[in-house]
Amino acid sequence: MKGTASKAQETGKYLVWFDTEYSGLDLEKASLLQVSALITDMSLRRVLPQEMDIRIAIRLTDDVALGPWVEQNLPDLVSACRSPSAMECDEADRRLADYIDAAAGPPAERENMRPLLAGNSVHADWWLAMRFLPRFINRLHYRHMDVTVLKIEWGRLNPDLEFEKEDPENIRRYFPEARLFPAGGRHDAYYDIQASIAELAFYRQHLLHD
Repeated sequence: MKGTASKAQETGKYLVWFDTEYSGLDLEKASLLQVSALITDMSLRRVLPQEMDIRIAIRLTDDVALGPWVEQNLPDLVSACRSPSAMECDEADRRLADYIDAAAGPPAERENMRPLLAGNSVHADWWLAMRFLPRFINRLHYRHMDVTVLKIEWGRLNPDLEFEKEDPENIRRYFPEARLFPAGGRHDAYYDIQASIAELAFYRQHLLHD
């Protein structure tokens, strides 16, 4: 039992909820369009004030080819990426790194004591962060908290009862500290990370209870 407790303590104490929007499905060629991050503790409570949450449009240059789905479904984001308020990747990387440091302090020497990256299908976001956000990625644990694992299991056991991510009130029900903008919605990275937090809370209540 002592060994189990020791291992449990070596997962860090924060979750860095992270999502990206990007220019196309080929991750080796894709460019970032948006990054968003929100840090909670393991009980899914905010660690920092709402106003410190990260929601950044990444500057889009003329040489970046946009996939047809992006052009059709994300016109507002594309416009934001071409506006003066958009940010270069390097600056976004510094903002993300500073955000983690504000919650967790300087990166722990032992990687297994750093915060965990969390989200839905977060491996894709991790891949893009590895390419574009080195300061951010170097502050994270080597393991990920992927809510998709529980989504799949829930769907297998309850095929007719899906967690409603499209419903803002459902998000607030399971994550009361959500900060949802009127213009936000699915495929907005900031909305999606808050929906993922709520979704994990839902599975904890309905799937993982004693």
